[in-house]
Amino acid sequence: MQAANRVVLNTGALYGRMLITMFIALYSTRLVLNALGAADYGIFTLVSGVIVMLSFLNVAMTISTQRYLSYYIGVGDEGKLRQVFNSSVLLHTMMGLALVVIFEGGGLYFFERVLNIPPDRLGTARIIFHFTVISTFFTIISVPYDATLNARENMFLIAGIGIWEGVAKLGVAIYLQYTGYDKLIVYGALIAAITVISLIIKRTFCSIKYKESKVQVRKYFNKDMLKEMFSYAGWNMFGAGSVVARNQGLAMILNVFFGTVINAAYGIANQVNAQLTYFSVTMLQSLNPQIIKSEGSGDRPRMLKLAMIASKFSFFLLSFFSIPVIIEMPVILKFWLKNVPDHTIIFCRLIIVVSLVNQLTVGLQVAIQSVGRIKVYQMVVSALLMLNLPVSYFLLKAGLAPHAVLVSAVIIEALTCSYRVLAAHRLTGLSIPEYLRKGVLTSVFPVALAFSVALLPQLVMPAGFVRLLFTGCVSTAAVCLCVRFLGLSAYEQEKLAGIIMKLLSKLPIRFSVAKAN
Repeated sequence: MQAANRVVLNTGALYGRMLITMFIALYSTRLVLNALGAADYGIFTLVSGVIVMLSFLNVAMTISTQRYLSYYIGVGDEGKLRQVFNSSVLLHTMMGLALVVIFEGGGLYFFERVLNIPPDRLGTARIIFHFTVISTFFTIISVPYDATLNARENMFLIAGIGIWEGVAKLGVAIYLQYTGYDKLIVYGALIAAITVISLIIKRTFCSIKYKESKVQVRKYFNKDMLKEMFSYAGWNMFGAGSVVARNQGLAMILNVFFGTVINAAYGIANQVNAQLTYFSVTMLQSLNPQIIKSEGSGDRPRMLKLAMIASKFSFFLLSFFSIPVIIEMPVILKFWLKNVPDHTIIFCRLIIVVSLVNQLTVGLQVAIQSVGRIKVYQMVVSALLMLNLPVSYFLLKAGLAPHAVLVSAVIIEALTCSYRVLAAHRLTGLSIPEYLRKGVLTSVFPVALAFSVALLPQLVMPAGFVRLLFTGCVSTAAVCLCVRFLGLSAYEQEKLAGIIMKLLSKLPIRFSVAKAN
């Protein structure tokens, strides 16, 4: 199958999963919030919110293993593939155990000295924390199987597992409405169980389908391979861990100053942001293998071109859905949650802006990963991200409003993206003026113009469902037109049209073949 056709089919599968799981997740959040209440939901978000953020950690570690798997798939060396997979199994088992020790040891200190949790729910919060540690361990040891599925570009199974997890979490949310047990404990236990079952499904399928995925650590142990992968994955994990630390650190700082109810608002904002970024993350997931394989085959110009396209299209996709959501956030939250915790609206808007800024260089992150020299890059990026914590603490200590921590996050994210461009120039030879002109300016300007146009219904219509629909329609038209005529080069327009035509042309063919069989 040609690379372009594979990207089309993989993207279609992932977007199918995204559309299904997005609506399931949003409705599940509403049920869970109503069942637990704002205080208990805030406790769960605070204590086990690391599981939400582990998606970043999981992706980073998956890319580490996927880089080696993709390279040796291209070479066709089955022996090396087995060594890479088994080294990855051993590596992530050790990482998982190490994090269990760190979490369990450090958790006691935070419960006793830092977190602001009502005394009558402190015991429950500790139980939730143990479930979080279990989920963390099984999430980490599933990385070799996630990397295998990504390297083999089996996005249909990835989509299927994602849909199953969404349906299972909806079932948990419904069960909470009727259980007589402590709802918070039940919720934590069942979410941890879903993580374990997902690992079993992935491991069973990979061990049957792909020869290199059989666990034979003693037979295929390679000390040099393990050392190389440990160094690469360690720096990747360090960088991704800084994202988790920043997000969870902000949750803890907010908790110290304002209590658990503010964590409910912060958790809902992260949930909204996670659903919106599915669109851009999904497209990037289908492009990642091609970017990495291009670098592995020595075709750096193609790798850089794909990285720029990934950044632009990710930014446009997130903007397409974010603009009406940002504008009509009060109405959307009211329809979705009924009871909206204080500060949720401004938190949601600012977290989405942080993600939009990040998307401008998201393709460059993959390009830098594919080169492999990431030590200095990860150290600088991590230092910039961790800067959020002391800045946020001093802002709140000075008496500023809670959303000040996210305003500073937007500014620091912009600084981090600037450094990524410089790092990409140093490591890959990327032309900075070209990227700023073709990647950043042609992305920001059409989206800013579309946002201005989408504000027009606010000037002539009262707030409500009808204005929400009008804003959505105006925003859709504005983004499509502005991106089409101001954001895409002739080459990008041609490629986008080709992808759409290929996707549409395959539908009747597949239907007719299925009918004939």
